[in-house]
Amino acid sequence: MSEEKSLNFIEEIVENDLNSGKYKTLVTRFPPEPNGYLHIGHAKAICLNFGLTQKYGGYTNLRFDDTNPVTEKTEYVNSQQEDIKWLGFNWKNELYASDYFDQLYAFAVTLIEKGLAYADESSADEIAALKGTPTEPGKDSPHRNRSVAENLDIFTKMKNGDFPDGAYILRAKIDMASPNMLMRDPIIYRIKHAEHHRTGNKWCIYPMYDFAHGQSDSIENITHSICTLEYVSHRELYDWFIEKLEIFPSKQYEFARLNLTSTVMSKRKLLQLVNENLVSGWDDPRMPTISGLRRRGFTPKSVREFCERIGIAKRENLIELSLLEFCIREDLNKTANRVMAVLDPIKLVITNYDKGTEDLIGENNPEAEDGGGTRVIPFSNELYIEREDFMEVPAKKWFRLAPGAMVRLKFAYIVKCEDFVKDENGNVTEIRCTYIPESKSGSDTSGINVKGTIHWVSAPHAKTAEIRLYDRLFTSETPDAEEGDFKDYLNPESLTVLPNAYIEPALAEADLNGRYQFIRKGYFCLDKDSTSENLVFNRTVTLKDTFKKPN
Repeated sequence: MSEEKSLNFIEEIVENDLNSGKYKTLVTRFPPEPNGYLHIGHAKAICLNFGLTQKYGGYTNLRFDDTNPVTEKTEYVNSQQEDIKWLGFNWKNELYASDYFDQLYAFAVTLIEKGLAYADESSADEIAALKGTPTEPGKDSPHRNRSVAENLDIFTKMKNGDFPDGAYILRAKIDMASPNMLMRDPIIYRIKHAEHHRTGNKWCIYPMYDFAHGQSDSIENITHSICTLEYVSHRELYDWFIEKLEIFPSKQYEFARLNLTSTVMSKRKLLQLVNENLVSGWDDPRMPTISGLRRRGFTPKSVREFCERIGIAKRENLIELSLLEFCIREDLNKTANRVMAVLDPIKLVITNYDKGTEDLIGENNPEAEDGGGTRVIPFSNELYIEREDFMEVPAKKWFRLAPGAMVRLKFAYIVKCEDFVKDENGNVTEIRCTYIPESKSGSDTSGINVKGTIHWVSAPHAKTAEIRLYDRLFTSETPDAEEGDFKDYLNPESLTVLPNAYIEPALAEADLNGRYQFIRKGYFCLDKDSTSENLVFNRTVTLKDTFKKPN
């Protein structure tokens, strides 16, 4: 009997709350800002929030925290919805912070009426100068004690568009001497004359994230509002708003965000890579975005397994990218069909083979639970093999082709190298072999044992494809922590394009959902750039971890 998996600290809190009767129903939410594409760090939060309600019942809302019209786009909303569905989760309600703009405005009015918020025309520099330091208290704004009536009048005019951007802000009136800097009269509304992706030009004032977030949780009766650790210091403000407004007491809990080697997770930095054309887009297969992982060939199961393995903790840590690669190898080893593709081709001619074309049988996946089935592979006297599988002067313990050496062709025959042809520059252009007719795979009566097996494709039947070999985006494991610009550590070898590889003809029918192991080369998938005339395959991951850490 397998050992029962221990609970993480969030699960312990949820179980205690449900068992004690504190809540009858568990309600969580995933609240992305629609200002970029989701990345692998968001996948961890998605798996946590949706996973809790899958395990304990209840439901999860998808709520877009769309409070900044300048950075938000419907494109981002659509991509984030697609990513969540692709991971295998469904939300109960699709909601937006902008659904609550009227209610949030009313909440702000309530705070003003209670003497807990005030309009302030101080400049950003003046506010910063009065805020103090972590060891020194701040000083009151000269506008802090204006009357409730005056504050209501100014706030109404802010809403009606009577002032330009930056003329006024609305601040919560809390404590300028609080040891928590976020409690020193934080800004809760600002003027922003910008068209919103959903509300158009109805509003020209927008709530700050800290004001919209907790109140949106409360409106939706969220029981467990789960955030990453950088929001620990925000919890006091989250609770203060709920207490003063006397609304449903949602509770915030924090867990460690995902930090992954050899990449960056900041949406601002990822946007920089996109805008400066350092990658091909948000879904570039080198990006840590969910859409990038999907395009590269990662599966939902492998990403969920990765999130399960790294767990939920209270302390920050750095996860090796190799663990994510391990998870996709484990999944694809069981599900990807084995096929043959020659990435750096050299021609091999079998001089004594005179059967024309012969159909051979190849197994699709020996690791598959259902046996994987078989396929027909055409064979002829002219093949392509990998250039690296021939050595004119063989090294010690060389088991592939060399003058006089024998090797087995996968699913086919044993061949012996008799001769080779060079061009005027001394490069080998053709290998000439004879085959052993009695050595056919599955019915070998030759009695010959060879130690090497190589893959091949039949030259007359092969299809041409472009192969994109992807590697890590950065040479540094921690580009964020290095001196200088993080872009200085981009890996110049993160993409190698092979324009003229040869693939077996069955791959001409590949589709975007298929996953393939190119025998001896790695796991690959069809790219969305493919056409019927120009097939393009992306390398998802090598067969083994080949990344060399920089010295």
